[in-house]
Amino acid sequence: MPVTTIDEVIEQLDIIIRQQRSQKSPLGFFPAVYRQVTIQIKQGIANDLFDDGPRMERFDVIFANRYLEAFELFQKGEKPTRAWQVAFSTMGKTRSLLVQYLLLGINTHVNLDLGIAAAQVAPGSALPALRDDFDKINDILAELLNPVQDVINQFSPLFGLLDRFAGNTDEMITNFSLQKARDFAWENAEILAEQTPAQQDKIINLIDLYVSCLGNSLARPQGFIGNLVSLIRLTESNNLPAILDALGNIQIN
Repeated sequence: MPVTTIDEVIEQLDIIIRQQRSQKSPLGFFPAVYRQVTIQIKQGIANDLFDDGPRMERFDVIFANRYLEAFELFQKGEKPTRAWQVAFSTMGKTRSLLVQYLLLGINTHVNLDLGIAAAQVAPGSALPALRDDFDKINDILAELLNPVQDVINQFSPLFGLLDRFAGNTDEMITNFSLQKARDFAWENAEILAEQTPAQQDKIINLIDLYVSCLGNSLARPQGFIGNLVSLIRLTESNNLPAILDALGNIQIN
């Protein structure tokens, strides 16, 4: 059953995190970070950070339900969207880097789900008024990236060393940019907000196909980058509960 409040979003994320921690599964990494983002959004609503607090809660709930529904389908052995199928399959079956697990979730949730949620909460001519609050959500996510990076560096020593001397190692390895993902999501929202439900379904299917291709490239980098990922993996910690706990305790400085 879909959640209806931001508190219910946090409760459902807590359940997923506990389950995945007990199973020592990387599937818990993304929701651990997502929970912290959601808490920051909840606090922002309480502190009048957003132009329209009630609308922001609706936005957050619609956005979260797309992840929660996809995760439930995957756990049942059913098929979520292509992009989430790629993300969950990689998180659950392969030995990827911590940064890959996290960015697979962020890629799908931002590139696919964020624009869809924006168009649903502010359809048609209502969408432009959402832009400032839309950007504030992404600002919150961006502010959490450095603490997340610190956790990655803590449990992945070679990754941390590369990041210290080369900088932006995550973008170098994954070719993922949060700024580009945010802009892509807003462009999708602008397109979807003006369409009929039938037209939206067709467009969403195309977006999903594109984002799933991005996910595949994140999951299985080729050539030099693929070799670099394999090398970094040799030094990365296998203590999944400890990693999950660290991600669950990140704070904005």
